[in-house]
Amino acid sequence: TGTDVRLVEGLAEKFNLTLVGRQVKNGVAISQPTAVQFTAIEGPASRFQFAQFVWKYLKQQREQFDYVMVQGYGVAAVAANLASRFTGTPTAMLVCSPIEAYYSCRRAYSMPDKPFRGYELRSFQAIARLNATIGQQYLVLSQYLAEVVRSHGTQKPVSIIPVYGVDTNLFVPPSEPKAELKARRGLPTTGSLIFFSSRIAPEKDSETLLLALQRLLKEGRDLWLLHRSGGYQSFIKEAERYGIAERVIATDAVHPHQQLPLDYQACDLCVQSSRQEGLGFSPLEALACGVPVIASAVGGLRETVIDGQTGWTYPVGDSDALAKCIEAALDNPDEAARRTSTGRDLVCKKYDQGIVFRQLLDVMRPNSCH
Repeated sequence: TGTDVRLVEGLAEKFNLTLVGRQVKNGVAISQPTAVQFTAIEGPASRFQFAQFVWKYLKQQREQFDYVMVQGYGVAAVAANLASRFTGTPTAMLVCSPIEAYYSCRRAYSMPDKPFRGYELRSFQAIARLNATIGQQYLVLSQYLAEVVRSHGTQKPVSIIPVYGVDTNLFVPPSEPKAELKARRGLPTTGSLIFFSSRIAPEKDSETLLLALQRLLKEGRDLWLLHRSGGYQSFIKEAERYGIAERVIATDAVHPHQQLPLDYQACDLCVQSSRQEGLGFSPLEALACGVPVIASAVGGLRETVIDGQTGWTYPVGDSDALAKCIEAALDNPDEAARRTSTGRDLVCKKYDQGIVFRQLLDVMRPNSCH
């Protein structure tokens, strides 16, 4: 997918939004159908052709917009930043992912459709430095991402705003027994259910989670793994290679407002096993729903999942350590409840959707009539 529906809906509720999206081959421009009104413009699939499209469009529509937000710091950001020099429209780069770090994961963990090419990495690094020079402002999800963009050499303002936040009125602890929730969602009602929602990509490291699950199942644990993502078919094939597919429930991604909170509420544990991560919203949503979280100690995850306080952490790629964390979380419900309660407090105070969008409005207010 291209843009997350939560970001689109959050912006469309606050602004008169025009979304200029790149056509996604074998995918969709927005992750799920939206429930809000906005203008959608689709550009070419090629990244460079899309950048040219953005450049021309922003120049032609220079009187229409009060503010431009461009995702990432790639070639489209170069086009938007250059266009702003002609139009005078305030422009910010919204950085949700450490692009170079994600891409570098392909060096050791490439996939058939995601090979590593040194020249591509060097081009990403050069474009990042160019945007650091010509850009006006960064909006980043985490302190880690702030450090990433500053490492590009920028002297421009960097605002840490975890757009799009978590709707803590929707993502809440369950009001009914988990067994009833599982039955209603068509999920196994016996054993412990682990939730994993990351897409299948080198930086997300589904292999370590599957290895940990394989080990625990061999030891006699009654476990199930629930996976929701656009790449679920690849995930099923991975599970088959590890001989545990019969313990995996995998489907396409569900709507983040309609079904996703119910999935979290039905689960006993959430795991984020990334090799690299900008922030990671899945752990935040799980904690908001009162679900214990385990995460790899990397990137922005270290700011939210703090071992001994808001969850359990383990070294990246260490399946044995992850298996031990899963055992600890499931075998110590009182401790899990304590850490999860602390985690929900953190989400409500720092990552609540209302708080986040007020922060965004404060950054944009000098350039907006809202």
